[in-house]
Amino acid sequence: MCGIVGYVGGRPCKELLLTGLERLEYRGYDSAGICLINGRADITRRVGKVAVLRDAVGTSAHPATTGLAHTRWATHGGVIEANAHPIEACEGSGVTVVHNGIIENYAALRRELSEAGHVYHSDTDTEAIAHLVEECYSGDLVEAVHKAYQRLDGHFAFAVAHRDSPGVLVAARRGCPLVVGVGEGEMFMASAIPAFLAETRKVQHVFDDEIVVARTDGATFLSGDGTPIEREVQEVEWDDDAAEKQGYETFMLKEIWEQPDAIAQTIGERLYHGQLQLDGLNLSDEQVRGLSRIVFLACGTSYHAGLVGRYLLEEWARIPSESDIASEWRYRRPVIDRNTLVIAIAQSGETIDTLAAMKEARACGAHVLAVTNVMGSQMTRECDSVLYTRAGLEIGVAASKTFTAQLTLLYLLALRLGTIRGTLTGERAETLLAQVRSLPDLVRSTLERGELVEPIADRFARNEFFLYLGRNIGLPIALEGALKLKEISYIATDAYAAGEMKHGPIALLDDSTPVVVIATDGHVYEKVVSNIEEVRARGAHVIAVATEGNEGIRDLAEHVLYLPRTEPELQPVLAVLPLQQLAYAIATRRGLDVDKPRNLAKTVTVE
Repeated sequence: MCGIVGYVGGRPCKELLLTGLERLEYRGYDSAGICLINGRADITRRVGKVAVLRDAVGTSAHPATTGLAHTRWATHGGVIEANAHPIEACEGSGVTVVHNGIIENYAALRRELSEAGHVYHSDTDTEAIAHLVEECYSGDLVEAVHKAYQRLDGHFAFAVAHRDSPGVLVAARRGCPLVVGVGEGEMFMASAIPAFLAETRKVQHVFDDEIVVARTDGATFLSGDGTPIEREVQEVEWDDDAAEKQGYETFMLKEIWEQPDAIAQTIGERLYHGQLQLDGLNLSDEQVRGLSRIVFLACGTSYHAGLVGRYLLEEWARIPSESDIASEWRYRRPVIDRNTLVIAIAQSGETIDTLAAMKEARACGAHVLAVTNVMGSQMTRECDSVLYTRAGLEIGVAASKTFTAQLTLLYLLALRLGTIRGTLTGERAETLLAQVRSLPDLVRSTLERGELVEPIADRFARNEFFLYLGRNIGLPIALEGALKLKEISYIATDAYAAGEMKHGPIALLDDSTPVVVIATDGHVYEKVVSNIEEVRARGAHVIAVATEGNEGIRDLAEHVLYLPRTEPELQPVLAVLPLQQLAYAIATRRGLDVDKPRNLAKTVTVE
């Protein structure tokens, strides 16, 4: 997730662009850059936060009245200045691009354009856009962008400037946010309204598969095939705080709703035309086939992701797997060897216990794979392989989109290993790949049912104890749902393997206890039904998360939260969504700050 800002008008725009970047810095802070068009393209880029870029450009005035700027959250290529945006095409071409999203066919385009004589200077997928626009350019920037856009596959928004076209910016969107700000004799483009809210509250929204051309006198909108589109001007009434949250009440709520995008970006070009590639997994097919064991190491929410991963790797790749809490594992004397794959998971890449466990694993000879959301983090320097989630910056302390992005990446990993080891047939692998590819839409559909949690929150928001139950692959989701409720509502909550309830926790149940049960379809469903009956016999209140079409569950539960039907192994990424929404609804009814829960930190760097 990156931040785009563009300006065309009558005012010198350097400060306008820098201020816009500062308002979008929550979208990424690996690096930042600015391009000022004034007879030439003056480009400055720096690794680090926007403040570093501001220092680099200095305080002297610049006459340019057209420009682009960008703050980056790295997905392709390391965090180095060469990969910072704006990205130029070939020297002397005059084409400059800023981009948010994933270009899925960038590798094929890179080969084609390199063979045509284009010289690449970065490791980014963005550079494919720049060279493609250059290849299509014959004096008309709008035509060049239109032609280039038609050849791009993926999930993106980008804006293009040309040295020879001052006073014009051309942008396109497919799946990633982009909005136009309308001023008096000036126009803005940005990934989000906060970038220009101090200058204008008049906006025009850019929708999927549209191209927009901004000039000083207004914006022209075109469909993907070039047909002109009329677009009304709207006026927003947000204050500054609401603007940073894009109209959502809190960052956590915004991030819950960003999950379809985070999942789509994490899949990105890794799954393209039915082919699965995991660049960064530095294991040969022979090494994969020789694996005797997999160990997941993580803390908190990432530990729950590892628990799901354990089921996936055993089911799809048929490799004995276990998941352990890093802060406990690091003090054991683990029995691992060179045929063990250790998968360490941490959103920040800086969790101290996970880092220490990784060092111990490598010392024992294991191959260590890091799964993280942050390029250049400490984990990426302590591992043998690294796979990145692409959830973008998560400001809310309680993890939401980073968790579902981790699950998505583990689906891809399990599919890849299962395919290499021959434990997934071609037909089964194709079915699962198609289901993974559909996850963004399934997640969006599930989130849109969120109003179903409201009556549950109304009824139970003042209860002081909840019990969460799950079996098999539903157990990690029960644990994660309980953790969310604890973190942001401060309600004492227990989560148990449903079959273990009768070995102690059942003593806690009475007619005041809400019990949340993961009751999705699968081979243990009938066992879960038996556990629900045990709960009902004690007078407790059952809230079930179930698969769409299961009408029988209505006779067993007082409240049912339905999920779209999908493969049983993929249900965790959907099942956690209503639990996030329920925890959020309860916490807000209790008047609590969900973005900054007491006693918690986003990144735990102390033991």
